[in-house]
Amino acid sequence: KELDIEKWGGIFNRSIPNASDDLKGSLIENTTPKLVSDIEELRKELDIEKWGVILGGSWGSTLALAYAQAHPDRCQCLVLRGVFVFGPDEVDYLFSNGGTFGQNPAAWESYCQYIQDTSTDWSREKTNLLGAYWNRLQSDDVATREAAAAAFVGYELSISKTFIDPAIIEKYLGTPSVLIPFAVMEVHYMLNAGFMQRGQLLDNVQCMADHKHRVSIVHGRCDYVCQPQAAWRLTKTLKQAGCPEEDVELEFVSGAGHSDSEPGLADAMVRATDKFRGVLK
Repeated sequence: KELDIEKWGGIFNRSIPNASDDLKGSLIENTTPKLVSDIEELRKELDIEKWGVILGGSWGSTLALAYAQAHPDRCQCLVLRGVFVFGPDEVDYLFSNGGTFGQNPAAWESYCQYIQDTSTDWSREKTNLLGAYWNRLQSDDVATREAAAAAFVGYELSISKTFIDPAIIEKYLGTPSVLIPFAVMEVHYMLNAGFMQRGQLLDNVQCMADHKHRVSIVHGRCDYVCQPQAAWRLTKTLKQAGCPEEDVELEFVSGAGHSDSEPGLADAMVRATDKFRGVLK
């Protein structure tokens, strides 16, 4: 089941570069506050008084929350999938301290092994794996950049779905040059804490409660990229800030991982948007 765009209408905002983008230009003023500002400018340009529903998954959930808190009077409802609130524990779990090793040991070891195999100082670089990837992604050597991007993206692909198809991963990794912008962008944000204050997205939920935002959260119970505890913490924090129980819903989808193509996730998001359709009439 898919979102009915004809009934809803939709504005799609892309904040991640593709292979045709200018890589150097893509990092200029590319921060969360600047992206939030861009979304607000888009709203004004389209002459939209208030966004009815903002839908975002993974990094998109981060950006949706950041926008809703910066411009709480310009949105009514949020549908969030695979919540990531950019806590330092979330970043460390995924990229620094081996948190994913418990369920995905091969993927984590492969992520580390690439750095170890290309390192002249493993004792230092193993304490800053994100920094090590960043250095290789910024290398003057094309082959080094491509290998780093393939290792980084391959790691995430390996933990993004409940049932992994190696052939699909190999297909994506077959042209590593197109992976460089994605890897650079993600490491850029992870190294800089999302360009937000520590704990910002949880600390600032009061304005969402004050403006009576309705929030529906959908999260795969087997999501090894964005931990379910992030969705749980956000839900509790919103309710503690004063959001009514009926205005904040959290659904953990059994058997689903992180990818929006996981069974159950798309259906849950459609049900959430359908419910908000009635609210917005």
